[in-house]
Amino acid sequence: MKILVSNDDGYLAPGLLALVEALRPIAEIAVVAPDSNRSGSSNSLTLDRPLTVQRAENGFYFINGTPSDCVHVALTGGLTFRPDLIVSGINQGQNMGDDTLYSGTVAAATEGYLFGIPAIAFSQVERGWEHVKDAACVARDIVEQGFGSLPRPWLVNVNIPNLPYDQIKGRVPTRLGKRHESEPVIRTQDPHGREIYWIGPAGRAKDAGEGTDFHAVAQGFVSVTPLQIDLTHARQLELLKKEMS
Repeated sequence: MKILVSNDDGYLAPGLLALVEALRPIAEIAVVAPDSNRSGSSNSLTLDRPLTVQRAENGFYFINGTPSDCVHVALTGGLTFRPDLIVSGINQGQNMGDDTLYSGTVAAATEGYLFGIPAIAFSQVERGWEHVKDAACVARDIVEQGFGSLPRPWLVNVNIPNLPYDQIKGRVPTRLGKRHESEPVIRTQDPHGREIYWIGPAGRAKDAGEGTDFHAVAQGFVSVTPLQIDLTHARQLELLKKEMS
């Protein structure tokens, strides 16, 4: 198996290093990741400047762009082979519910999916990298098992509790939950006295009931959520057809 690994925390992030170490015994690995933290970059591509590709001492390639840039460049000329799987992560912090729309981790996997390659995004629920090697073992288990019942290509979002491997209760299929609105922006000043703003923290979970990703990880399970890209609102489309006929 040949796997392309990327992330949004940067090519030196502990989550990426742990993931690559766990996957190397079972696959041929290529790493193309951002040169620095690109969290929250979503599916953006860099179109206003050229990108540079550099190789680190450990063999990883890093790009001065977004996670989507990394996978896009890798698949359209950076690699000498077509991967069997795209793996993104392990992200520092959860990507559940509405987070998936902003997540660079999910975006890297999505870019591979758009090229017709199965893809998985891995995240740890809490920040700080506690038990990241255990999370990498979970990721390896999931890659080895695969998702043979799903039509290819598939896109799967996985969130792993920060627990020792033997304390994780198992893996459960979930749907995306939903958050409340984000907290207010944080106003402050720069050294020159100009008013500046920081985006506030994410809101708390609004829909965290049974069956959601939020509920699963709160119970000590790994949440496994299949995603789709079609944003068409099917019910509203039918209403529009009636209205405009």
